[in-house]
Amino acid sequence: MIKTIDPTTIPQPELYTILSTAVAPRPICFASTVDAEGNVNLSPYSFFNVFSSNPPVMVFSPTRSGRDNSLKHTHQNVIEVPQVVINVVNHKMAEQMSLSSTAYDKGVNEFVKAGFTEVPSVKVKPPRVGEAPVSFECTVLEVVEIAQTPGAGNLIIAQVDMIHINDEYVTNDVLDTEKLDLVGRMGGNWYIRAIKESLFEIPKPIRSQGIGVDALPKGIRESDVLTGNNLGRLGNLEQLPTTEAIKTVIEVDGVQNKSKTELHSLAKQLLEKGDTEKAMVYLLFAESL
Repeated sequence: MIKTIDPTTIPQPELYTILSTAVAPRPICFASTVDAEGNVNLSPYSFFNVFSSNPPVMVFSPTRSGRDNSLKHTHQNVIEVPQVVINVVNHKMAEQMSLSSTAYDKGVNEFVKAGFTEVPSVKVKPPRVGEAPVSFECTVLEVVEIAQTPGAGNLIIAQVDMIHINDEYVTNDVLDTEKLDLVGRMGGNWYIRAIKESLFEIPKPIRSQGIGVDALPKGIRESDVLTGNNLGRLGNLEQLPTTEAIKTVIEVDGVQNKSKTELHSLAKQLLEKGDTEKAMVYLLFAESL
């Protein structure tokens, strides 16, 4: 059963809960800014992502308070000084990052409150977080205020001018996803940790064109054993194996006497191990039974 909701008919806090829980995990923009007097502010925002690589542009959104409709200090600061350092958050600093989100009075330095190290930037006035695995010095290109209502977003469009990467998180001159140990924002008080056990790879159909799920025989598409993920992986193959290839693999593996269900189960195991071509062989042989 599906519950259908018109977002204009529910309170803003309830709508925020649905949006922030369903649209997740979200990367965290740990933004350091300064006001016209040079007071430093540090605050995390999860309405954030990278939107361009040439030029390199990131966008994050400090929303208006759902309680009193006030603007975040970060928003006020980038209007006064259109610069920001976007620091990446990993698990080592997650609790301190969360502490910095406390609604301290304007002028209070969250670097000090949360115990972070201020490191001078090269091209912009706001300092970067010394503990961050990666930091991006940015110039604010534009601030787009979506509305004047509680919970309304304010898109801060920032161009990256300088990047700082801690060597601890680099392998063979490449930023290492496993070493980064990033955290993402979920709904409520929940976060997610991108540890090795949580990571998985999917071959991207970028340089080739997969045959698509629609090209699979009906018996495979409607399998009671295979999942949508399994079908998606099969659809990423560039072509179906030949009759001769099927015959050879089946004879070598000695699975001629397996039932259709058994072959589908074996194919599923192969898919989970990454052997997509052999899995397809098993499935096509099953279709001939």
